Amino acid sequence: MLIQVVKSKIHRVKVTQADLNYIGSITIDETLMNASNLIEGERVQIVNINNGERFETYVIKGDKNSGTICLNGPAARRVATGDIIIIIGYALMDFEEAKNFKPSLVFPDETTNRID
Repeated sequence: MLIQVVKSKIHRVKVTQADLNYIGSITIDETLMNASNLIEGERVQIVNINNGERFETYVIKGDKNSGTICLNGPAARRVATGDIIIIIGYALMDFEEAKNFKPSLVFPDETTNRID
């Protein structure tokens, strides 16, 4: 049996931009992507701490060490610049494998979106 589990999480990061006139997705600083084990094109869930919105989109790689977190296209309507969000990636895996799996969890500084 396969189950879906949390694979990656960027916990409480600040939205730096919202660009309605883009094709869609979330642009994430490459450093945060690497630390959280997310890849470009991966489907993610966004949880907005400020307004309770939950939605899905896909990842676009942003400039390394830029602190960029930009919601693009229709997703830009679900956030405001300065909102705090959680970005979650999931994986399907065997039930027994999932029991021992450890997700990649990242806790960036909420003001700079950088990790130590």
